[in-house]
Amino acid sequence: MRLAHKRNVQKKLQKRMKAFAVNLTNSKQAEPQAPTPVSPSKSEPAKTVAVNANLTPKQAQVLDIVTQHVDGINPKNIGLEAGQEETKAASWATGALKKLLEENLVEKVQLAGNKVLYKRA
Repeated sequence: MRLAHKRNVQKKLQKRMKAFAVNLTNSKQAEPQAPTPVSPSKSEPAKTVAVNANLTPKQAQVLDIVTQHVDGINPKNIGLEAGQEETKAASWATGALKKLLEENLVEKVQLAGNKVLYKRA
C-alpha cells in the first residue's frame, strides 16, 4: 500500500472521529427528559423488548423460534424453520445460540450422546 494512500485514509478517520466526538458532546448537553411512570403490569413486555434491542436480527429470529417450541428444539430444526438449506441449517443457528446462551436467554439440554435441545430460559 502506498504511503500517500495510507496517510489519506488516516486523515479521513480522524475527521470522522472528531465529528463523532462533537455529536456525542451535543447529545450529552441536551436536557434529559423526566421519566414517565410505568405500571407494574407493563414492565414485563418492556423487559423483553429491551432484551431484543441488544440482539442482532439473526439472534432475535433464533430466539423467537426457540420460544415457539416449549419442549425444546435442536439447532438443525431451528435453521430449517428459519429457511436455511438442510446442509447448512445447524451451523447457521449455532452462532446465534452461543450468544443467547451467554446472555442466559436460552438453556441447553444435553441428551444421550451428542444430541442437544435448546429451551427458552
